[in-house]
Amino acid sequence: AYLFDTTPGRQLFKLLPDDGAAGDRFGFSVAISGATAMVGARLYCDDNDECKGPGDLFGSAYLFDISDPTNPTQLFKLRADDGAPFDCFGHSVAISGTTGIVGAYSSGAAYLFDTTTGKQLAKLLPNGGALGNSVAISSATAIVGAPGDDNSGSAYLFDISDPANPTQIAKLLADDGGSFDFFGHSIAISGATAIVGALGHDDNGYKSGSAYLFDISDPPNPVQTAKLLADDGAMLDIFGNSVAISVTTAIVGASGDDDACPGDPFCNSGSAYLFDAAAPGTCPWDLDGSGDVNVLDLLALLAAWGSDPGGPPDFDGDGTVGILDLLTLLANWGPCA
Repeated sequence: AYLFDTTPGRQLFKLLPDDGAAGDRFGFSVAISGATAMVGARLYCDDNDECKGPGDLFGSAYLFDISDPTNPTQLFKLRADDGAPFDCFGHSVAISGTTGIVGAYSSGAAYLFDTTTGKQLAKLLPNGGALGNSVAISSATAIVGAPGDDNSGSAYLFDISDPANPTQIAKLLADDGGSFDFFGHSIAISGATAIVGALGHDDNGYKSGSAYLFDISDPPNPVQTAKLLADDGAMLDIFGNSVAISVTTAIVGASGDDDACPGDPFCNSGSAYLFDAAAPGTCPWDLDGSGDVNVLDLLALLAAWGSDPGGPPDFDGDGTVGILDLLTLLANWGPCA
């Protein structure tokens, strides 16, 4: 996995595990929050485990201290306490503050870890279905995708305010879900907004794909707020293969799009689409909900300074409320549009 300075786009360091070996697939999944990075190795198999070879797919994940990104340090290697062959632990990873989550796709579970100690805190299992293909976390909420659930796919919300005792609080479904949509193949979360990719949905042709936005400000009662489609969507675009969101901007990957070679439906050059993810009438900079960005919102931002709230007022999504977030709030000063 590679670290980059996002300002000039310069590579800073190449991450490698202390015990890397052929077939590990280290780098299959990556996540970052503040000064900590997590990297999944979904095929990892220790010689001293019960593995019979690299095909056993136990999987692992690694935590790195990147406070000095030109000289990162491996902190911990994460394994599931009840890991078994073919679990694919590390298929997906996410991190927020001092809590990390690792999906074990083949076992149908996800695991919470304390990133300061490397200790497993809890195992997430849905009330029905199997999950772990995709994971996301923001402050006290985790979301885990189950694209094979209910034939069309689903995603599960968990309250992890007490990460040692997480609670399933809701199940997300698309309003128009269909067979083999693979809703939940990709997920992301920012504050009170979640985005879920459904790469097999067929609005613009077979497996053209779609993505869905949800308001999770009331986690037990999530509300679908929008369905995202590419303006030029076409058959086999696989729009929704990957998703990400930061405050009011969402991005959706379409790995099967053919723009680089028009007329060739199997070109798969790929593309990504940017969307305004703000629900009508929302104003993320209005932290107190008064309808104006004013001194009370400024005081709320300053009270959260240096923390990782998992959403506003961390407007730039870098894991820490800081100067860039202050400048964003000031730039939107006044009545909400």
